[in-house]
Amino acid sequence: MDIRQLLDDDSAVSPVIGVILMVAITVILAAVIATFVLGLGDSVSNTAPQASFGANYDSDDNQLDLTHNGGDTIEAQLLSVSSDEAFQDPDSTSVSSATSASWNEFNKFSEGSQIAAGNTLTIEEDGGEFDDATVRVTFQSEQGDTSATLAEWTGPDA
Repeated sequence: MDIRQLLDDDSAVSPVIGVILMVAITVILAAVIATFVLGLGDSVSNTAPQASFGANYDSDDNQLDLTHNGGDTIEAQLLSVSSDEAFQDPDSTSVSSATSASWNEFNKFSEGSQIAAGNTLTIEEDGGEFDDATVRVTFQSEQGDTSATLAEWTGPDA
C-alpha cells in the first residue's frame, strides 16, 4: 500500500461534509418549526420593559416623586402606581383616595402618553404620611399576560 496515495486521496471528504451540512440544516429547520408550533415566538415580544425608576420623598410636603431614570419608553396606560396607603394627585382631583392608579389617570399624563427617561409622577399621601408606606411601579402588558414590578420604594419608618 502506498502511503502517499492515502494522504492524497480525498474522495470521501465531499460526501462527509455534505451529510454534516444536511444534518445541520435539518436541525435548524426543526428548531424554527418547533418554535412557531409551540408558540414560543409570541412570548418573546411580550416581555416586560427594562426601565429604571427612582423615588424622592419630601416629608415636609408629604409627596413622593417617581422618576423614570432610564431604559425603555413605556406607554402611560401600561404603568400603574400602587401603595398600601391612600394617595392622590396633587395637581388635580383626577386621582383621589386611591391605593392603585394607572399613570394615564393622573392629570400630568393622558391616554397614549409615553413615559420616557426624565418623566416624573408626583403622588401625595391622602390624609396621612408615606413614612410607613410601600409604593410600587408596575407594568401590565396590553394583553394582560405579562406583568412586572419595575420599582419599589419603602418609607423610612416601614
